[in-house]
Amino acid sequence: MLDATDEKLLRLLTANSREATSSLARKLGLSRSTVQERINRLIDRKVIAGFTVKTHEEYEGKLITAHVLVSIDQKYAQQAIGLMKTHSHIKTMYVVSGAYDLIAIVKAPKMEEIDQTLDFILGINGVNKTNTSLVLSAKKES
Repeated sequence: MLDATDEKLLRLLTANSREATSSLARKLGLSRSTVQERINRLIDRKVIAGFTVKTHEEYEGKLITAHVLVSIDQKYAQQAIGLMKTHSHIKTMYVVSGAYDLIAIVKAPKMEEIDQTLDFILGINGVNKTNTSLVLSAKKES
């Protein structure tokens, strides 16, 4: 498990993965080399998978979001999921129980791109049907 310092370091990196090691060291009361060692250890322990860009909420707020329920013939499920992973507007996919097999979260700046993404999904071999809900507003996001 993580100790309190590792948890604080992880929170700081989650907030700003580009923050300089020297700045992190000051905030944690540690040396730069100790912070770098802790980061390397978190990577080695598979706590940190990578460092990425977090888009600004102002940009995110301008994107159209759609939740797409997808029914897939199970013979083609892995192939269909693999193809969906390659599409840039499909941001997240969840395998779910119930009438549908998958929920795809689609985000794009224009409705035309949402429509093209839905056509892409429906064109995949093994996809039987979809049911799409557009997000009107977000009340809480993490």
